[in-house]
Amino acid sequence: VLREDFRQPPGDVAVAAGEPAVLECVPPRGHPEPSVSWKKNGVRLSDKDEHLTIRGGKLMVASTRKSDAGVYVCVATNVVGERDSEPAELVVF
Repeated sequence: VLREDFRQPPGDVAVAAGEPAVLECVPPRGHPEPSVSWKKNGVRLSDKDEHLTIRGGKLMVASTRKSDAGVYVCVATNVVGERDSEPAELVVF
């Protein structure tokens, strides 16, 4: 089972360059419990990127750069399939 509705879709975030940014996502209910990954501008983010931390449903950027700005989507995945959240924009000024 994988429900359609995200319990908490990510919201738009605006931060100054160098500041931390956090995008939060609570995936839909599912069985088995879905895992969360993220896409930026349509491209899946790697959890190997040391610039980013993905923990639970949170995407954390310790020190934002101009290049981090973009449109982020939270992706919930389990054996049934995957669901994309509504997009959230990260603005870096």
